[in-house]
Parts: sequence; structure tokens; C-alpha cells
Amino acid sequence: MSTITRLLVLLLAIGGALVYKQLNQLWGDLPVPTLDEQQWWGDEASPSDYATYLANTSEVINNRILYPETTIEDLRKQLNRTLRLTPPLEGVAFEYGFNSDYLKELVAYWRDDYLPRWREREVFLWQFNHFTTEIQGLRMHFLHLKVYDENKVGKQHYPVLLLHGWPGSVREFYDLIHLLHQSNLDPSNKYIFNVVVPSLPGYGWSQGTSRPGLGPAQAAVILRNLMLRLGYKKFFIQGGDWGSILGSHLATLYPDNVLGYHSNLCNNLSPKSQVKGLLAGILPSLFAPSGFEDFFFPRSKELKYLIEESGYFHLQATKPDTIGSALSDNPVGLAAYILEKFSTWTNATYRSLPDGGLTKRYTLDALFDNVMIYYLTNSITTSQRLYAEAYTNDQRELNLERVPTSVPTGCARFKGDIMQFLDWQLQDKFKNLIHSTYYRRGGHFAALEVPKVLYKDFIDFVKKVERKFNIKTL
Repeated sequence: MSTITRLLVLLLAIGGALVYKQLNQLWGDLPVPTLDEQQWWGDEASPSDYATYLANTSEVINNRILYPETTIEDLRKQLNRTLRLTPPLEGVAFEYGFNSDYLKELVAYWRDDYLPRWREREVFLWQFNHFTTEIQGLRMHFLHLKVYDENKVGKQHYPVLLLHGWPGSVREFYDLIHLLHQSNLDPSNKYIFNVVVPSLPGYGWSQGTSRPGLGPAQAAVILRNLMLRLGYKKFFIQGGDWGSILGSHLATLYPDNVLGYHSNLCNNLSPKSQVKGLLAGILPSLFAPSGFEDFFFPRSKELKYLIEESGYFHLQATKPDTIGSALSDNPVGLAAYILEKFSTWTNATYRSLPDGGLTKRYTLDALFDNVMIYYLTNSITTSQRLYAEAYTNDQRELNLERVPTSVPTGCARFKGDIMQFLDWQLQDKFKNLIHSTYYRRGGHFAALEVPKVLYKDFIDFVKKVERKFNIKTL
């Protein structure tokens, strides 16, 4: 080998090593970051003696928040005002956003049908045990359903944490809660769960912070502290939307506490995953399971859909208080903004329907239950701030998407959801991805839309965790 050849080989080797180093820096696995588990988010100054604070605030209070008739009457008056809505363009359904003609119909339903039955809906919303407790200075609200000893005979018994997203609430999970908690009524089913369903910080009846910095990672710490407060050192997680991200963070940061993580929106937005997604689009048949290629490809179709549907995301990630001000104390605008998502995030083709297809998969009562939670708690602004906090420099520098987790993971994909990730992309993050399923019917709000399907998928995942990891009932 000539001197020049040797020199070229040496230069190529050095260049290759440098490229590898740069790529590894860009997308290699990172260690688990350490977060402050006592970080203070309350309005008052943080306590000087945190142990004393914990001792004095560990009480869990069973409560039922009742709204006075004056509050409901004020809402009725607002809905009774003359609507100055701009008519939709000729031949346009939901393509430009919420159809104003249909919005008038929904406002009339809300005012004349739903509100007169509010006390009935209130009873429905409070059918489960609601609690509040203080975690890191914030009042946290949650549903908690426990199984008594006499109902555990012959059953596998586990705690499960259910996590909602935006613009959802605990209301999404009501049917799923019944399936998980009351499964003891089915002799053929061997599973029963203690169910915990929190309102995320700043959502519904959970207090939002007045301090900047409470992003998804910090919210995951709060949720873990809540479960420990309730006596659950090990538990399953199920979540979609923000619930998927917070559940993933919780599993990544505290794997010893998580028996298994199940999501109906598994995602991995690491640089390596995104490159893999682009490469997979060149030869889809090599990467997507047979018969389900259309869940992922063509990528151009998914990109077009995301561009059409993600305007809200940019707004909330940059100016959450501006859009929050427009929606606060504005029930008609709030309903339009929230319910539009239950249309196109359930099925993209519903954009072409004058009613957005809202009643094809949901009841109006269920939809307005969710809207009422945001309205009555005035939590639209605080809920949207989570988007802005997710994209601060401090949050991004945690690089949690590049921190792998060994927690058993299950992914249920619903065709109508807003985005999908291949197992090839997810396995870099979730090292024990043991359950991967596909459903042609269903969209983003699976717990509300197809609770029985989601329940069965979750149970199938739990069975796999038991077999592969030999876990025992708690």
C-alpha cells in the first residue's frame, strides 16, 4: 500500500470517527437526568422545613365541588346573547374551522337542553370518589377508586394511573374507569384495578402554578409524588396526548415505580427517530407491518394533516395567555375551540361534514361535560401553558426523548389519530416494547370513543407484562 493510500485510509478513518462522534452526540442514548422532587410550585414562599410541610399537607380530602345556581344562571345568560357569528363560506363545512351555522345549533342545545339538566350532569360527574391533596404547593385533584379486600379474591390486582391530555379531562375516562374498576362483576375476567385519574396540573380542578418552569418533566414528578402519597409504590400507566408524554417521562425518570407503560399515542421525537421515519418512507414495506402501511405512509399525507391541524399548537406553545384571554369568560368561543378538536382529531374526513361528525362517535352530553369542566374551573389558560413550558430551553436540555427506558411498554395505534410512529422508531426509546397493536376504528380520544377496545388492549398488555417479567399482584 502506497504512502498516499495509507494517508487516505487514515483520513477516512479519522473522518468516520468524527462523523460517528457527532452523530452519537446528536442522537446517542443519554443518562437519566436528576430532577428536584421537592420543587415548589405554590403561590406562597417555599417552606424552609420540607419534612414538616409534608407532615402537615399529606391529608387527602374527599370533596364534591358544587356550583351555585348563580354560576349556572350567568352561563345561561351568556349563551342567550345574540350571536354575531360570521356565516360559513358557501359549500364549506369544517375546512375553515368550526362551522358557525352548526355552532348556533350547539349553543342552543347547551343552553336549552343541557343546562336545564345541569344538576343531573353534576351528579353524573361526581359518580366517582373525587379527592384533592397538596403536592409541592399545588392543590391536585384526582379520582380514586379502590378495591376492597373481599372483592380481590381470585383476581389479579394492580394500581393504574390514567392520564388525560388537552383539550380533554378526567371525563374522557369514565367508561374506562367502570371497565377497570368493576371488572370483578365479570367472572371470566381475572383483573381488577385500583384506579387513579388526576386532573393534570393547571387542568380542571387541579391548581395551576404562578411560577414559570412547570413543564412535562416537572408534571411527571408531581404525578409520581401523588401516587406515592396514595401508597402506590408500583403501578401501571395508561395515557394519550399529554398523558402519553407525561407517562413516558414518569417511566423514564422513575422506572422502579412503573410496572408497565401503555399508550394510545406512543411517540419518539428524537433526531434519530425522525431520520428513521424519513428513511422508512423510501421503502415502506420493509418497516411497516403488512396490512398497516397506510397508518404511516405516505408521509406527505401525514405532514399535510399535521400542518392543517397544528396551528393551535404553535399558538399555545408561544402565546398561551393571548389565546387564553380570548377564550376565558367566552363560553361560545371556548366550546368551538375545544369541540373542533373532537371532530378532526377523531377522523380527518369529518372536516367535510357540516356538523363535523361530532355525534358520530360521541354524545353531546359527554362533549359538553368536558367543556363545562374547562369553563367552570376557568382552566383554559393554565392548561395551555403546558405547551409553552414544554419548549423552554430548560425543558429541551433534559433531552428526555433520548433517555431510554426499560419499563415494559405497550402501544395501541388508532387509525384516526393525529400521528403514528413505527416500532423501528420507538424501540430506541422504549427498550422493552412488548405490545404493538393497530385499530382501524378510533382516533385521538380513544378512551372516550372506543373504551372497550382500549380496555381490552390494556388488559392484553398487562398479561404480556406478567408473562415476560413475572410480576405479581400487589
